[in-house]
Amino acid sequence: MTRLLKQLFSGIKYLQSLAVAIAIVLIASQMAVFPALATGVYEMPVLSAGDRTWVFDKGDVLSRTSESNISSVLDNLENKTGKQVRFVTIHRLDYGETTATFTDQLFEQWFPAKEDQTNQILLVLDTVTNSAAIRTGEGVKSLLTDEIAQSVAGETVQVPLREGNKYNEAFAAASTRLATVLSGEPDPGAPEVVDNIQVEGTFKKAEETDQGNATVVVVVLLVLATVIPMVTYFWYQGFS
Repeated sequence: MTRLLKQLFSGIKYLQSLAVAIAIVLIASQMAVFPALATGVYEMPVLSAGDRTWVFDKGDVLSRTSESNISSVLDNLENKTGKQVRFVTIHRLDYGETTATFTDQLFEQWFPAKEDQTNQILLVLDTVTNSAAIRTGEGVKSLLTDEIAQSVAGETVQVPLREGNKYNEAFAAASTRLATVLSGEPDPGAPEVVDNIQVEGTFKKAEETDQGNATVVVVVLLVLATVIPMVTYFWYQGFS
């Protein structure tokens, strides 16, 4: 009997070590996955002089047709007025970063000289939080006032997103409004908000469920790794 208990105790110690190892792997994976998905300014492509790329869809939320149509609007705007608008989407910011700070840093990185900034407009959207920020050069402010610019980022873009993450519609509307204002025409204003009464869902998102399940598994494994040896020890002592 004593020999059998020793073999059992040895097997349980192996399972304990295995449980701890699995728990460590799960914890490490939870800590490593999300930072890897973050986008920093240093990961954005270099914008060279004369670059006519108007849309950088790093968040992968725009269809090819929509991106092409938006680029056409912004390209025509630059040909007519010399003013350049660029849209950037990203998926998740670096820790401690905000959409506004990211936008300012990218604006300074792409247009380091004051004379290069004057006719530039940069609109950035983080697709995880759907928060948007805009930065404009001094040369466009006579037409695109700070109030209108903030309305584009906070209303023109946000209304379609609140209605169901309509990214194509949001950026198409933003490009049209910016092109209109920067061409010297009257501001068409923000889109009308339609109030829809909706009951807030109680179901968790898939991402939240996955994180919750992983956390439960880690806790259970750690508890088992602690409790099983104690129970086995006292059981073994009872037979000794």
